[in-house]
Amino acid sequence: MKPLISAVTISFNQAEFLRAAMDSILDQEAVEFEYIVCDPGSTDGSRDIISSYDDPRIISVFEPDSGPADGLNKGFARARGDIFYYLNSDDMVLPGAFARMAHFFAAHRDVDVACGHARVIDERGARVRRVWSEPFHRYAVAVGAHVQVQPATFIRADAYHRAGGFDPNDRGNWDGGLLTSLFLSGARIDVVDAFLGCYRLHANSITMSGKLADQHHANAVRNFERLMNRPMASRDRIGGQALRWAKHFRHPWRTMERVRHGPLFQSG
Repeated sequence: MKPLISAVTISFNQAEFLRAAMDSILDQEAVEFEYIVCDPGSTDGSRDIISSYDDPRIISVFEPDSGPADGLNKGFARARGDIFYYLNSDDMVLPGAFARMAHFFAAHRDVDVACGHARVIDERGARVRRVWSEPFHRYAVAVGAHVQVQPATFIRADAYHRAGGFDPNDRGNWDGGLLTSLFLSGARIDVVDAFLGCYRLHANSITMSGKLADQHHANAVRNFERLMNRPMASRDRIGGQALRWAKHFRHPWRTMERVRHGPLFQSG
């Protein structure tokens, strides 16, 4: 039997990009999926966009939440699928990604989480650069030297439930927090060498604006402590820098793309 993929989008006042995000999900072919769209109270017409779709695969959730992580938990609480995927309302999933990942999980029964790569696009949808997921090595992730790309990440439903879902109190790095919870609960996290999603940068995005930089830093420190079971020390900053340099030497073409187009993440 083909697996059912449950996709969740959390939407809040991003009507400019919402239809492109939703269409990228609904245009997926050769796989069964359901699509849960959660909006806690947008005032920019986003709810009208969601309601304009007459598609039985869409489940609309119009109820308050306490933040993005809580909204995602509400969405996945309604999910019936075997594989979970979530997409921010300003990002996109690439054509064929769902079918590819359905085949991947069928062929790799021992993998619980699969992270692919993404294309970075601007507010008009033009390509800016690429970003790659890296293996989930405990210390490298703890010091921020390895990243896993959110709009290219797929999770087995049972692994998500074992991990307890998202931390609703995490308002700065709920994506990384979930991956840490998955890892600590015994999930096997693998990398798929394929471009599966699009990560959009624009003036109001969390990444570009740096508006959650303080929360992100606090959660990064907490994530380190969760992974390493000790406080972060000054030597860990040196260790993180060494691992980043080692990564740049292993993948010089990726480094050149970063130098040419600039880093993905802003410090605020």
